[in-house]
Amino acid sequence: MKKLFLAGFVLLTVISVHAQDTTAPAPKKAARHAIDLSNRAGDHFLIQVGYAGWASKPDSINTKGFSRSLNMYLMFDFPFKTNPQFSVAIGAGIGSDNIFFDKMEVEVAGGTQTLRFRNQADTNHWKKFKLVSAYLEAPVELRFTADPLNYNKSFKVALGAKIGTLLNIHTKAKNFQNKTGGAINSYIRKENSKRYFNGNRLVVTGRIGIGSFSLYGTYQVNSFMKEGVGPDVKPYSIGLTISGL
Repeated sequence: MKKLFLAGFVLLTVISVHAQDTTAPAPKKAARHAIDLSNRAGDHFLIQVGYAGWASKPDSINTKGFSRSLNMYLMFDFPFKTNPQFSVAIGAGIGSDNIFFDKMEVEVAGGTQTLRFRNQADTNHWKKFKLVSAYLEAPVELRFTADPLNYNKSFKVALGAKIGTLLNIHTKAKNFQNKTGGAINSYIRKENSKRYFNGNRLVVTGRIGIGSFSLYGTYQVNSFMKEGVGPDVKPYSIGLTISGL
């Protein structure tokens, strides 16, 4: 996962630098009162860090700790000619969620017809166990900026959606213990399988903030898992967006 995000970060950085170095030809005759937005940042590069959760999660699934979300996007902003306070932004990037479980094992590589969430509270269990999912995503936003000429200091609001395709999903278990918490074996086990999970997702998004910092929220519209193989949970996340370039 770390290698995946490193590769994505390098790719987005190279594309961003190339985009900034490429200037569009100036119009022959500029409008008399046109606003010059050629130097505004436009929130091209977005990094989002936040809390991740599952809506409609049954009580039988025990999560714990700070489950987290990490997203990185490169986006291009297109202001409306009639009103530069509004713009549409489109882009691409990588989004991921890490969901942590409490004395529970998620058998993503299991051979059963349904995905098993095995409770291990009264038996041997993993000290740390998480489910990691990563998506290649295409976000789109309708943006409002109070002061287009001072984009990096202005109040901003954005509403949008993103479509994603599943790149990887795996579990990571660490340090096997007995039921009283005593160590049995200290090692890491990973299992990969997309069998039980939807290959695509549709997520609605929202952001509000000032300058380079904003609060964001996301909610997945379709189910995380395939129909009939597991609970109909809907992933969501809330957190901080850092934008710029």
